[in-house]
Amino acid sequence: MKRTCALLLPLTIALAPATGWSLGIRLADQNPEATARGNAFAATANNPSAIYYNPAGITQLDGTSVLMGVYSVTVNERVRLDDGEPQSFSNENNEFQSAPQFFTTWKPKGSPIAFGIGTYAPYGFAINYPDKTPFRALAHKGKITYLTLNPVMAVQVTRSLSVGIGATINYGKAELERGVFAPGDQFRFEGDDVAYGFNAGLLWTPHRMHRFGVNYRSATKMEFDGESRLQYDGFNVATPFGPFPVPGERRRQSAAASFDFPQNIVVGYAFTPTPDWNFEFNLDWTDWDSLNTVTLQQKSGNVLLPFNYESSFFYNFGATRKLPYGLQVSAGYMYTENSVPNESFNPSVPDSNRHVFSTGVGQRLKSYSWDVAYQYAHGPERRIAQGTAADGTYRFDSHAVTLSLGYHF
Repeated sequence: MKRTCALLLPLTIALAPATGWSLGIRLADQNPEATARGNAFAATANNPSAIYYNPAGITQLDGTSVLMGVYSVTVNERVRLDDGEPQSFSNENNEFQSAPQFFTTWKPKGSPIAFGIGTYAPYGFAINYPDKTPFRALAHKGKITYLTLNPVMAVQVTRSLSVGIGATINYGKAELERGVFAPGDQFRFEGDDVAYGFNAGLLWTPHRMHRFGVNYRSATKMEFDGESRLQYDGFNVATPFGPFPVPGERRRQSAAASFDFPQNIVVGYAFTPTPDWNFEFNLDWTDWDSLNTVTLQQKSGNVLLPFNYESSFFYNFGATRKLPYGLQVSAGYMYTENSVPNESFNPSVPDSNRHVFSTGVGQRLKSYSWDVAYQYAHGPERRIAQGTAADGTYRFDSHAVTLSLGYHF
């Protein structure tokens, strides 16, 4: 049974959409204006979602600003296995899944200090493979909820330099299920926890045409504490001496798993040749090297789970053009590196290199603003040949729509 349990925990992190799967499990899209620009926003950071992208940016926002949004994505993960006759399976949880965002900032008139608070989902979503897949003992279905409350404060130190810092209060809940011997049986784990961290940012504008931004998010440790349930029916095993009965089992016990969520840092440069044009490039690094071995603790015995992930990058490019009547249009591109080496590959986290394209439109009025963006992500074929039930070819596509409404006073 230890080996059975060892195959479970990876499913807790198999629950992210396009951008999440392409860099461990991160969900980097927290605002449609930023998404439309390929998430190249750390050096611009001029709306309340700067709380996430670069908290130093909120010093640009006078008065009170409120921004509410939602990111919705549908994921199509196609698997063609090498188990005898090649078979194809897709993630059945391909309806639109949504993650909310809410940000508000306040800066007194003439003050160099600004405050803000945001709530968003930096990780999450779900996967659900058919119960008949040959790799059902590796991955079946699961769901993770991860919400962050993020109060921040920023100070405009000089006319050209601002700094910001905030605390992150993170709630996570993991629900996962996988097969044991035959369709219909299951091993299920549920656990939740609250973890704490911080984020910090810097925004420097040495010239009206040139801006630099840095955003840092600390590592956190989530102790998923809950219970595991094992359920399978009895069956017979053929032997030279006749059928050997294996009794069924129904078991519930306390279980817990400690998972290290990595630190990440973003460095950005924005070029504004005229007031109507903005171009930006971001380099976004996540320290997945910190995720090596996870221990699933339960009364029947602890299990060591090797992940051996690798640190990886987003490369973000974006452009915005302002138009009459407060309108603006944006376009962007991201290239994201695979974080899961072939030796550690599991269908629960079918990571690969990704190409992500996006575009969007928005409008800035005196008291109101709105933005809407579309995003398409494509993962070219990834071939796995490690001598396991997961051997095969994996392909990925996703479509996302995100929108927001803002109010300023």
